[in-house]
Amino acid sequence: MSANPPLHIPFSVLELATVAEGDRPADTFRKSLDLARHIEALGYNRMWVSEHHNMAGVASSAPTILMGYLAGGTSTLRIGSGGIMLPNHAPLIVAEQLGTLASLYPGRIDLGLGRAPGTDPVASRAIRGNRFDAAHDFPRDVQQLQTYFSAQNSHAAVRAIPGEGLDIPIYLLGSSTESAYLAGLMGLPYAFASHFAPAQLMAALKRYRDNFRPSAALSEPYAIACVNVVAADTDAEANRLATTLQQAFLGIVTGKRKLVQPPVDSMDALWSTAERQYVEQMLAASFFGSKATLARDLRAFVQQTGINELMVSAHVYDHAARLYSHQLLAEVMRGVTV
Repeated sequence: MSANPPLHIPFSVLELATVAEGDRPADTFRKSLDLARHIEALGYNRMWVSEHHNMAGVASSAPTILMGYLAGGTSTLRIGSGGIMLPNHAPLIVAEQLGTLASLYPGRIDLGLGRAPGTDPVASRAIRGNRFDAAHDFPRDVQQLQTYFSAQNSHAAVRAIPGEGLDIPIYLLGSSTESAYLAGLMGLPYAFASHFAPAQLMAALKRYRDNFRPSAALSEPYAIACVNVVAADTDAEANRLATTLQQAFLGIVTGKRKLVQPPVDSMDALWSTAERQYVEQMLAASFFGSKATLARDLRAFVQQTGINELMVSAHVYDHAARLYSHQLLAEVMRGVTV
């Protein structure tokens, strides 16, 4: 067995809880737990779940509930939100919910926070009501969460019980440079959503590092990049499996979203030249291939970005193929390529 040097950074999973054609959300959740147990055994660092609303093909509308389900079915894997869209929620409620999870599963819960709505404007108004512009309060709300988690808040009129005094790491998430700046100023770890918005990845990482101030939470910058990875025994098979992801992004571009679709032999009949260009731009931080191909391409990506942790999303229709993709990636990260 031959090997490349391991990449020597933690590797994790973003679970979008997508619903495959022919499945129900209940099936998706069972598959999510099966994946969590699988990657735990493979040495992955954490699994984060997202918050999306009003999307038939995405079942992760209640991330804290899904986090509890996943944490309860695993034993060592870190479980977190990637993220909770903070403007959709009162900080006190988030503090209480995460405090409950951290009390049940000590040392295993992460709180990733985003400022986007995670949905369309109509659904966002239904969620936020009179707080439709709550994204402007994001910096203040993050600070309020930190206050609720602090032991020093024990004499305040409003307290998070449970939550107060617990060590719950906070991560800021972003798909542009805005949250990168805030994460740097606050001395918090930062995760970038390059799996769907890769264009500003390098600019965001630079802004984060340039503005980083050490804090009680973090002494130096800690950056995570999320990318799409589809691995298979051959490049050809990985590229075929990846047509499921390409179809999903084509649905975003055209506004015709569907449940997760089976792979196809060719995308040529499904998209126009312009649509293909849009999709490929959105998937610029995506890696499809065999272990040897991924070892080469991911090493170049890690070296280029200087990230501290790689987070991956594997948008694969067949559940067994998705499990196998994550197995192959774990071998790549450990340096085993053949």
